[in-house]
Amino acid sequence: MNKFKFALLTAALATGSMAMAQDKAALVKQFVDLQRPGIESLARGLVEQSSAPIAQAGSAYLQTQVAPEKREAAAKAADAELKKYFDESYPIVRDKAVQLAPGALGPLLEQSFTDDELRQLVAWISSPLSKKYQDLNPKMQTALTEKLVTETRASIEPKMKALDESVAKALGAPTGPAPARAPAAAPAKAPAKK
Repeated sequence: MNKFKFALLTAALATGSMAMAQDKAALVKQFVDLQRPGIESLARGLVEQSSAPIAQAGSAYLQTQVAPEKREAAAKAADAELKKYFDESYPIVRDKAVQLAPGALGPLLEQSFTDDELRQLVAWISSPLSKKYQDLNPKMQTALTEKLVTETRASIEPKMKALDESVAKALGAPTGPAPARAPAAAPAKAPAKK
């Protein structure tokens, strides 16, 4: 009889533990699902960051090496290529981020939060106040960024110029303003056939 009670108690505890684990797993899944916009934003940022150095180098090249009358057309062509890269790359990175998020975030959430804390977290993230805060957050970041750039520009720009020159010097590249580029010569016309 005692063995039966012990087996029944063990089964009840196991069932309860499994239900608690399933409950916690469901809360983690719900949390990750609610974070999808942020996960997609992270993917967007990664794709944009990956092309930023190319865009910056292209812009510098455009301003210093392309004849002024050809700049607008060249800029449009470069912008089209950057857009094509983004349009092809973003869905790949976004979909992979959404796929990886549960496995990457789930264990951290399960280890870091109790069931009750996860419930509170999900309730907060689902709340209208949280949504209002999330909508306002980019505006707050922009306001701070604009203020920070304005307040630090005078002290940082000379440092960036000095860094640019010192790196160019270290690499053996020319320093100072780029030499004026002579306009490209018109292609020679082939002699007319008789």
